[in-house]
Amino acid sequence: MSAEPTILVVGSINMDLVVRAAQMPAPGETVLGQGFATAPGGKGANQAVAAARQGARCVFLGRVGEDAFGEKLVSSMKAEGIDCDNLLPTPDAPTGVAMIIVDAKGENSIVVASGANHRVTPDDVYHRAGLFEQADVVLLQLELPLPTVRAAEKLAAKHDCKVVLDPAPAPKCLSAEMCQVDVISPNVSEAEIITGKHADDADERVDKLVASDLIAHGARAAVLKRGARGSLVLTADGQIASIKPYKVDVVDTTAAGDAFTASLAVGIARGLSLPEAAKIANAAGALACTKFGAQPSMPTADEIKILMEDQPM
Repeated sequence: MSAEPTILVVGSINMDLVVRAAQMPAPGETVLGQGFATAPGGKGANQAVAAARQGARCVFLGRVGEDAFGEKLVSSMKAEGIDCDNLLPTPDAPTGVAMIIVDAKGENSIVVASGANHRVTPDDVYHRAGLFEQADVVLLQLELPLPTVRAAEKLAAKHDCKVVLDPAPAPKCLSAEMCQVDVISPNVSEAEIITGKHADDADERVDKLVASDLIAHGARAAVLKRGARGSLVLTADGQIASIKPYKVDVVDTTAAGDAFTASLAVGIARGLSLPEAAKIANAAGALACTKFGAQPSMPTADEIKILMEDQPM
């Protein structure tokens, strides 16, 4: 395994339009915002940035519109050292955008207009098989069409790449075929949607049952993101580990899950055990909550190291 593993991200890229407000508006209600900002986002792009900031070589496959948002996003990704040769311009679709409201507690509500992201096709993937030959880990999410994600899973299997799937946004019916990956890593609400079982419970036995159901869906391992309760690792051969959380002052939870999943993928690519990788991922996810915005909050390897040294476990 090389010192700088290659992570191939097949995923979404958006421009985030972010408003801070004291509270989330109720249906039909207008609330006054306390600030507005644009920031690079999209689950795939967030994860690519997080992986790159931790020293991985990162290659991105996706689509953007030929518009001002697209130009700015490509420039931002290149500035992070991400290989954008396969971030394809799409003249007949706008760049994806996400409308994000962040309340006083740092919780968020998001609506995504996918735009060019939904023009990423299975053929886009199959025509770039060489990217999979070079990758240590393929990192996937569900902001692209599901047949495209499945195509990436198949190519990864063909080329013996490990696959980490962040099943978000979670569909109400995720096929067992889609779940046949090395690691599936939902948060508790996504796991509940996928399995139909209540996951957001302080009783760890419930989390174990949910993780077991994810394994039953076809995943070889499940890493459940539990926010302030840390994470839970379960493998198909029955190994289980509960990973403690790191404590931070929460400013904005946007993309904390992306920081976690990207860190998990980098750890796996570097040959760490799943519990070891999840411990680092917990630190990365916590740090992402301490800054405003998605990609701006993705931590560096040095920041993660400092937090882990300050809060040894």
